[in-house]
Amino acid sequence: MTDLLIHPEEARAIVEGRHGDPFSVLGLHQRGGRWVLLAFDPGAEALQVLAKTRVVAQQVAGCAGLFVAELPQKSDYRLHWQGHGAEWEGEDPFAFGPVLGELDEYLLGEGRHKRLWQVLGAHVIEHEGHQGTHFAVWAPNAERVSVVGDFNHWDGRRHPMRRRGGTGVWETFLPAIGEGASYRYELRGPQGALLPLKSDPVGFGSEHAPANASVVRRIDNAVWSDADWMATRGPKQQIDAPISIYEVHLGSWKRAPGDRMLSYLELAEQLVTYAADMGFTHIELMPVSEYPFDGSWGYQPVGLFAPTIRHGTPPEFRAFVQAAHAKGLGVLLDWVPGHFPSDAHGLGRFDGTALYEHQDPREGFHQDWNTLIYNYGRVEVSNFLISNALYWLEEYHIDGLRVDAVASMLYRDYSREAGQWVPNKDGGRENYEAIALLQQMNITSYGEVAGVMTVAEESTAFPGVSRPVNHGGLGFGFKWNMGWMNDTLSYMEKDPIYRKYHHHQMTFGLNYAWSENYVLPISHDEVVHGKGSMLSKMPGNGDEKFANLRAYYGFMWAHPGKKLLFMGCEFAQGAEWSHKQSLDWHQLDLPAHRGVQNLVRDLNRLYCDLAALHVNDTRPEGFEWIESNDAEAGVYAWARFAAAGDPAVVALVNMTPVERRYRVGLPALGHWSEILNTDAAVYGGGNRGNLGGVMAQAIAHQGRAQSAEVVLPPLATVWLKQG
Repeated sequence: MTDLLIHPEEARAIVEGRHGDPFSVLGLHQRGGRWVLLAFDPGAEALQVLAKTRVVAQQVAGCAGLFVAELPQKSDYRLHWQGHGAEWEGEDPFAFGPVLGELDEYLLGEGRHKRLWQVLGAHVIEHEGHQGTHFAVWAPNAERVSVVGDFNHWDGRRHPMRRRGGTGVWETFLPAIGEGASYRYELRGPQGALLPLKSDPVGFGSEHAPANASVVRRIDNAVWSDADWMATRGPKQQIDAPISIYEVHLGSWKRAPGDRMLSYLELAEQLVTYAADMGFTHIELMPVSEYPFDGSWGYQPVGLFAPTIRHGTPPEFRAFVQAAHAKGLGVLLDWVPGHFPSDAHGLGRFDGTALYEHQDPREGFHQDWNTLIYNYGRVEVSNFLISNALYWLEEYHIDGLRVDAVASMLYRDYSREAGQWVPNKDGGRENYEAIALLQQMNITSYGEVAGVMTVAEESTAFPGVSRPVNHGGLGFGFKWNMGWMNDTLSYMEKDPIYRKYHHHQMTFGLNYAWSENYVLPISHDEVVHGKGSMLSKMPGNGDEKFANLRAYYGFMWAHPGKKLLFMGCEFAQGAEWSHKQSLDWHQLDLPAHRGVQNLVRDLNRLYCDLAALHVNDTRPEGFEWIESNDAEAGVYAWARFAAAGDPAVVALVNMTPVERRYRVGLPALGHWSEILNTDAAVYGGGNRGNLGGVMAQAIAHQGRAQSAEVVLPPLATVWLKQG
């Protein structure tokens, strides 16, 4: 029978797990006019082929576990193995043809497959009449790739994959493997070196940390009931809509008894109900893409296509999103295309080469975070990332993406000294490839999925972040206003006696407020790493700290720009945030904390209800200073406008601990209602104010023909509404 083998060396390569084209050898092939079956299982001592007749296979001499049999004709068959006192039977994986079609192969080769997840990864399918799982992975420089798991004793010799031409993709169909199976890829690198086992870059599930194998998860069986939300969300996410975002770390928002993390289903009930009650319009989730280390908070993801198993499975994550939509809440995800961790099971040197990252550490290694940087100029890598963005929007009905650390992507010299970075082709510092990636991501996201939004965390003055791509911008819908956040928090941390010397830290943001579509962020970054909580930043004694914080929130919600508040800040948590434990919800038993929570709820309600506070968040015609220079009194006053006929709103802010009777010029004669006063008793304040409103009289002041005398409580913000 040995004359039926292609070559003895090929037999040895199969047995040693180094054959680069196993499908050309294993399985049923016609050789010399005869049908010859070659099958391999390293644990087998005997094989019978169950076809129309039972055929006893012969072991190839010197090749343990490798068997050959001649069949009288081409036919379906099963393999019945025996070895070491055990018997097992099943289909031959090498009897199945390819799954990927010619169009898929073409698009993969071009790096232009928009929906990469539909062809790569692990998919439970029926193929050639059999149920099983199709595995496909991109590893162009590997000599051999195998799927390994419990189903084959994690032995890469058993299920080597088929290389698909010049695409660099390897695939195989394994019958009888279904949902819940753990697996990895075993690869031999370009010189035949066996690499660390790799998780699936396009895997849809993962084991619980610290285990890190991928898990077969079905994503093709979604049943949605949010059609109404999906059809109407677009206007709710545009620049003239009220957008108030509640930023959440799922693992520490609240814990179950026994300090267990809440599941997606528990969060669907508890978190969604809470955020809706608080009047937020969106929940923004810190990264849920699978990540190995809790302390990274998700910002060092390994499984970009897998919702973290910490809280449940893909269907349970969908249930969370659907619950939010049912309550009228949008769901935003933090998305991390800027870097990835160097964990051995991840993307680093995936096929034995710098595949996803740059070879040169001056381009491919992130010094701040000890992570690797994607090679955005490689079309397959760009395609991988853009497809991942689209995946979350389409498969999970996510309403938008907040892109992390954009500044680190835009500049080749980001956080690098001279000589530590590689200039672009024109000798400059801009990262043209990253810019192109972000532009294409936005074009694809907005172009393929109706009604979505994208937000950039971008901390520099890079021009046109939220300008359309066809007008020279990056194409984001919104940009975080990091300058505003830094300036205003710096002011608030100062003792009021010194604030007059820094008065314009609070006004400077209006000099550039219309240059981008801004979100005003008080994010997790402001309450970690020794920065303290929002409450602890405030000067003064206990009551004054709360008063300062309430005044600041009143200032923020009346200021042009969409709003973002990190969890716990809405009730003035006293301690700095820790990802290891629940928020201090017991503090709501204290009136001062409950008062801040009441204030944030009312701020959200008024912001949504009053067109003047949101319609022109990004346009100068919606804003007018009344008083911006009274540093001595620590007072700020401005008006907000919407369309003709919509009542104007005036915000008055007193950042000193002194009550003032203050004359303020108003846009119109008549009654102005006091619709918000952060000193109200229900918010924990002293209940000083204007008895429901003031009357503007024909007394010229501050450049206006009419004015009113207003009581400004100490450390407080007051809103007046026309009428």
